Amino acid sequence: MAISKTVNASDSSSNLNNGTMRTDPARYVSLGDFLTTENAYNSPDVREMLVKTYGDQGITGFLTLTGATKNAGQADQVEYFEERRRHKRFTPAATITFAAGTATTAGFTESGLQKYDVIMKVADGERFLVTSASGNTASLRSLGAVYPMTGGTAYATSATTSQPFALVGNMYPQGSDQPTIFTEPGIDRRINPFAIVKERFQVNGSQATNIGYINVGNGDYRWFMYGEQEARKRFMDKREMTLLFGDILHAGLTAGSSPATDVRGTEGYFAAVEGRGNIYTGASIDSLTEIDTIIIEMDKQGAPAEYAMYLGRTFDLDIDDLLARGVATGLNNGLPSQFGAFNNSPEMAVNLGFKSFTRGGYTFHKHSWKLLNDPTLVAGSPYGGALIPMSMVADARTGIKSPALEMNYKASNGYSREMEHWVTGGGVLGYNNNGDAGKDVATFHYRSEVNLVTRAANQHFVLKTA
Repeated sequence: MAISKTVNASDSSSNLNNGTMRTDPARYVSLGDFLTTENAYNSPDVREMLVKTYGDQGITGFLTLTGATKNAGQADQVEYFEERRRHKRFTPAATITFAAGTATTAGFTESGLQKYDVIMKVADGERFLVTSASGNTASLRSLGAVYPMTGGTAYATSATTSQPFALVGNMYPQGSDQPTIFTEPGIDRRINPFAIVKERFQVNGSQATNIGYINVGNGDYRWFMYGEQEARKRFMDKREMTLLFGDILHAGLTAGSSPATDVRGTEGYFAAVEGRGNIYTGASIDSLTEIDTIIIEMDKQGAPAEYAMYLGRTFDLDIDDLLARGVATGLNNGLPSQFGAFNNSPEMAVNLGFKSFTRGGYTFHKHSWKLLNDPTLVAGSPYGGALIPMSMVADARTGIKSPALEMNYKASNGYSREMEHWVTGGGVLGYNNNGDAGKDVATFHYRSEVNLVTRAANQHFVLKTA
């Protein structure tokens, strides 16, 4: 049926035919005329998966897998005590010449040395008897004369300021009195302040409601959810790296100074080991010679028999090469009974990503350390890895045993600052509080107050490439 319409004279006549509407095909606009872009002819084929271009970028896990405990703290710092070595060496303050059969006046001062002590020059094993000493306190006693204990030309030598001596014992004559001084046991009091780590993320109301193409998880297509997840993970990474790479701020960085700061800093893992522990420096660990060098130093430090090796890629591949040659070297022998850190279960170690081997009575559990390989973080730095004892360490004051690493966080009466998270906003996502109450935003806050105690740092090893 034709449709007719009466029109005014002013109406356009382009679509009219003698006062009626045109109904021929020329009157209709094709669908293509409504499409403005080339791609608009087809419905979009968008993949909803977010591609992990750089894989799993998480770097946390070091503290968890190395057995670091978590303890609550209720002060601005953690104090702990460590015993010193029972015996110690000393070096002269000036070059001393020893002559055979002659008492030599020694030019150095050392606490605890007194008449009739026997000392040995470590470099060549020469022994000497202290025949006189001055001073009457344990903190200051000057050697008066040192006499070679055997004659001969072998003792016509000298000792420089860089040559150590060891106090090996004493020899008193018959009828002599007891020693006049004694040596106090050495205790080191260590203090590590807490660090406050913070992060935030923000979304406005419009973006909080927008739906995108990408499934950011659990069927949610709101992009800000991915941003919040990344902010949380970034915060966790920063917190762990603060505990690893933090350091105490020293002179020149106090409140009121220039630059002024109220931050005390906190001693991280690397600072603790570099200050009180062991550093292995080398371009590689590709032979048993390097492993044995580390083991010899472990013996000196009274190290436990089980270690975790967290390694950057260079050292990681070196150890893999060693393990590939393990059949010939015996590196893989005896492993079924060498998994104390994993309940004596080789399967558990493998499931957690560890490869293990034994050498010289020590068991090493190797794990790749992603942190040291991340090109946007510390990759390219001299740090190549760390060796962490997997044992309990006894506190020198209380005798209580604790793991070698202890992560502390502030907490009291049910309030914990280990991992705080809260949201403020001006009604966005239902949050209407605090300073953002009048803003069209929701702000996600993250905060943690933590520190890391590295006990018996002398038993830890940091591996450096240079």
